[in-house]
Amino acid sequence: MTPQSPLSLLSARPPKLSVLFPLQPDHPSLALPFVDLVARTGANRLWLCQSLHAETHQSIAYLAAKGPRIPFGVSVTLMPLRHPYEAALQARSLALITDEPVVVGYGTGTPDFVSGLRPGPYPSPLTAAREYLASVRALLDGGPVTHRGDYHHLHARLPPLDHPPIEVGAGVLRPGMARVAAATADTAITWLTPPDYIRDTLLPATEIGTDAPHQVPRPRPRIVTVVHAAIARPGRNAKRAALAGTHTHLTATPYTDMLRRAGVPAHPSNPEAGAAALVDHNVFLTGTPTDIATSLTRHAESGVDEVVLNPAGVLLTEGTPAAVADLEEIISAYRTMHS
Repeated sequence: MTPQSPLSLLSARPPKLSVLFPLQPDHPSLALPFVDLVARTGANRLWLCQSLHAETHQSIAYLAAKGPRIPFGVSVTLMPLRHPYEAALQARSLALITDEPVVVGYGTGTPDFVSGLRPGPYPSPLTAAREYLASVRALLDGGPVTHRGDYHHLHARLPPLDHPPIEVGAGVLRPGMARVAAATADTAITWLTPPDYIRDTLLPATEIGTDAPHQVPRPRPRIVTVVHAAIARPGRNAKRAALAGTHTHLTATPYTDMLRRAGVPAHPSNPEAGAAALVDHNVFLTGTPTDIATSLTRHAESGVDEVVLNPAGVLLTEGTPAAVADLEEIISAYRTMHS
């Protein structure tokens, strides 16, 4: 199969627009205003993060029962928490409970987190992810799965059931994991990744993965990117909001390494400067709703299929009503721009 150039893989249409509830909630009811927002605005789906408070899969089941019917995504749940069989069972349960297509993304977690649940960190996170994603996808495809690898053993199948489609996603920051996603997953989920970095670094890596030697060609995984945003309003400090919404990531080496590769000066020792750089380099989006909608549209030129609006900075500094108001105005501007 002759490789295509990255330019041939770019989205022909503006990316779908979704919403993230960015907290680990003490109770899933805290996400209900975001469920209502997605239903009211027609946003593509509501994404939730890994939570060690109210567990993510159970929170989505609660939201599906209490709120209007909408699609959900998980960005991302951490592999060490569950065996691939349990992961596939949980993902399928969400599709059955919500009666909507579901996207469930998986990530390796930090070495310290992994070491708390296993004898030690993954010697090769890429191999661990490749094995894990391949097993979850194969189980959800319905067949018997036999796998004896470095990181898990599996000889089982899920009992057959009809259910809405399920996409298996991989959390992707760097080219190695992009290649793993292309070889094993349906979706590559990125976070804080500038559009040019996606276009020039991650997209070509997914292209290589889909055409790997001795592998049956697979479709390029959908690229979903989570984008922080805050409307410029009187009295609001965008850099303060950026720091509040990204502090954890800006003190983590994988994220700051990725940002520096993308030309954004960020270092774990100085998250304040990193937050300012996110605003200055248009990674944390601010301005009018139309300004933000215009910036979101740039992701189409980078091969992105779905943009997930992350209001963490506003939510953490001003509360839920302010975050929901921002999201509603940005979604409206985006829809007006592309209607």
